[in-house]
Amino acid sequence: MEKTKQPVNSTLRLTETAIMIAAAAVLSLIKIVDMPFGGSVTLFSMLPIAIISFRYGIPWGLLAGFTNAVIQMLFGMKNLTYGTSPEAVIAIIMLDYIVAFVVIGLSGFLRNVIKDNGTALALGTFITCILRYVCHVISGCTVWAGVSIPDTQGLLYSLAYNATYMIPETIVTVFGAFFAASIFTLRSETIKRIPLKEKSAIALFTALPCALGLVIIFAFVCGMMQSEAGGFDITALANKEIWDWLTPIIVGVIAVAASIIINVTLSKRAKEQTA
Repeated sequence: MEKTKQPVNSTLRLTETAIMIAAAAVLSLIKIVDMPFGGSVTLFSMLPIAIISFRYGIPWGLLAGFTNAVIQMLFGMKNLTYGTSPEAVIAIIMLDYIVAFVVIGLSGFLRNVIKDNGTALALGTFITCILRYVCHVISGCTVWAGVSIPDTQGLLYSLAYNATYMIPETIVTVFGAFFAASIFTLRSETIKRIPLKEKSAIALFTALPCALGLVIIFAFVCGMMQSEAGGFDITALANKEIWDWLTPIIVGVIAVAASIIINVTLSKRAKEQTA
């Protein structure tokens, strides 16, 4: 009986992984923010690989991450032409694509450490997003120094440039991971919809306005760092007047106020239902 069941499980895993890799590739093309020298904020493009890692373990997640990395490299073949030497091209391939996207396959490493699915996957994706950010920073201050960022203060520029898209990308991914793992049975063989726990629902809906607000704020800040020539200039922020910051400030205030109102309303309703 076990022998006839195993091929079905393997087929299901292969099919599901292929669908998730395809989903990751398609979602990576839906860009909320597109940076001038590479990097973008996408619509949950890291999440499908993170889910595969959580469901089937680290080795399978890394394999899915590697496949996704190759696809992303094919999408970004133009970037390889900016390499100033064969060594630089190899470094771009390894740091900006292979390692940066393979690490997403580590997202499920907390599955057996933290019982709550939403917390386990959200924290796992948060850590892998940091690892991906580190890869891009290293690439920026070494390979891209003198190409798309200044030779001087290359580390500072790389930290700032990659943060402009990786911070909102991390927010989007972590939020999506918490939501997906909270409403679907990712630990079971077949994924099923489950009712959202009361505490998880309150946390989710409370965090939603702040998450959206932060993504919008970073989009504005990213725009303010665009030079007139279409390049990237950190120092442009220092030259902005106070009214240039009004839109991000207003968005931030509205997001925080909305989160507080939602939290108070949902918490009050929950207490009334249990009273």
